[in-house]
Amino acid sequence: MKNNAKNSDMFCYVSEQMVVDLVRPEALQNVIENIFVEMSVQNARNFPVVREQLGYAGAVYGFKSGFDKTNLILGLKSGGYWPQNFEKGIANHQSTVILFDADTGQLKAIVAGNRLTALRTAAASAISIKYLARETAETLAIYGAGGQSVFQIRAALAQRKFTKLMIANRTREAAEALASQFVDEDLEISVEGAEYATRHADVLITVVSSWEPQIKSEWVQPGTHVVCMGTDTKGKQEVETVLVARSQVFADEITQVISIGECQHAYADGVLKAEDITPIGLVVSGAHRGRENDEKITLFDSTGVGLQDLAAAQFVLGLTSQ
Repeated sequence: MKNNAKNSDMFCYVSEQMVVDLVRPEALQNVIENIFVEMSVQNARNFPVVREQLGYAGAVYGFKSGFDKTNLILGLKSGGYWPQNFEKGIANHQSTVILFDADTGQLKAIVAGNRLTALRTAAASAISIKYLARETAETLAIYGAGGQSVFQIRAALAQRKFTKLMIANRTREAAEALASQFVDEDLEISVEGAEYATRHADVLITVVSSWEPQIKSEWVQPGTHVVCMGTDTKGKQEVETVLVARSQVFADEITQVISIGECQHAYADGVLKAEDITPIGLVVSGAHRGRENDEKITLFDSTGVGLQDLAAAQFVLGLTSQ
């Protein structure tokens, strides 16, 4: 594709439409796998997250940043969540990635981050399913029917031969709308309550913005792979703390999940230690075996790290020159 990026003497601008046109999810998944590996061997590191409630428009706003020494990727993502945007016909999540030249600190690129964030978030979830879910997994369940959910489902379906898809949500109308987007798939699709979907899931993805647990530990059956994608702020919670404590826990980054992720509550209660959590990059590289056995509950906690955004932005930037 011809390079349509806007260039100045200092930087390149990549629009949302260019990201839509250029990025194939499966290719981006490989990029995210690689950055997780670099993180796990400490060749790349994320800087402390700034994430605050604005006290205006119900918004949460912040910055994620980092540096990949291997690939010389330096930058930050600025953005957050505006819950009232949906009513205005705008995506609730808004973000922009800024890349800098690692040798000089000069601005290198500004990359629209909304679509890219959705794709890299789904890629992280999919990676956990690829490496941690049982090979025999047939039933995929998702709790949450917001804008991210469609990306989560599409990425998950590529990892196992799922035959059933169950969608649960706090409002049935949104769940049915999400289900309608997969009618062409070779799947048995149903809208269910949270308990029923959880009890029958081989893989359960939670992707809601919640300040109290929505999924009870007793609902989760042995062998289930649970993917917690919605908690990314201090105080948020999607599943009961006891579920985290009884699971084999994996994370995108340990420091981040024990401070703002699903693990924060179990960690604060003293029922989960940092050393109990395995970085997913170690599983991807083969340094860790991953799932212990088919009866173990595995749980992947992902808060989304800055290096995912930076690696994804660097990847799409390279595509603009092809």
